[in-house]
Amino acid sequence: MGIIIGIDVGISTTKIIGIQDGKVVSPIRITAVDPVTSLYGAFGKYLHENGIGLADIEHIMLTGVGSAYIDKPVYGLPTTKVEEFLADGLGARHESGIKDAIVVSMGTGTSFVKCVGSEICHIGGIGAGGGTLQGLSRLLLNTSDIDHVCELARKGNLANINLLIGDISACPLPGLPMDATASLFGKAQSNATPEDVARGLIYMVLQSIGSAAVLSAIGSSIKDFILIGNLTLLPACKEIFPAIGELYGVRFHIPQHSEFCTAIGAGLNYDSLGVKGVKGV
Repeated sequence: MGIIIGIDVGISTTKIIGIQDGKVVSPIRITAVDPVTSLYGAFGKYLHENGIGLADIEHIMLTGVGSAYIDKPVYGLPTTKVEEFLADGLGARHESGIKDAIVVSMGTGTSFVKCVGSEICHIGGIGAGGGTLQGLSRLLLNTSDIDHVCELARKGNLANINLLIGDISACPLPGLPMDATASLFGKAQSNATPEDVARGLIYMVLQSIGSAAVLSAIGSSIKDFILIGNLTLLPACKEIFPAIGELYGVRFHIPQHSEFCTAIGAGLNYDSLGVKGVKGV
């Protein structure tokens, strides 16, 4: 059996992985000016860095919003498109080992995919995500470089930005400790430092995502949330999501290769080409 290539094509960023003998091989990411350039650039780089020839590839599985711009087989190889939400669920379950969960895909915006048994379905989403963080950083910090925003945030003081329960109440409210957030940016002043603003922006986006994820599970028995996508690489995730989990009695997980889970799920779907939502190019 040859290598199965899973590719998550974004508008400017493409992620690519190989699946061989059920294992993920050498995930990489590349950014370009458009999805077609990004796809072919990532594919060429992947082949070169891993010493793989076209004859070694059995099938290419595409997913992501940018895959809509691909209307012919990649380099003449068998190519199939996979529904993105299905890929999210397959990849997240494979990498985490958790079967029943809500997958929180944190990209430009955020989507929620419910996985229970063999069922994988999109249940909604919110418009907060990496795009929100970049846009507000451009407006408030004059940069869209997320690494720079993270460096600023490391020195910021959240107490100068967010209003806490302890700021408005003399005692804890039912289910809400004194250090719980009452209002994001509710204490911000016009003289706030860039460091404080950067920290506040990151916390605003991630706390909003975490709270929305918890609400998406209301009415179900799900207590596990699998975080995937580029925002999982933010250092603040290791602080924010455990705190939300403790507050609500749930568990957040960031699996290995979290930013590549959608590409992994696309590759894994090769074994189920007949399922709904999958079509050839």
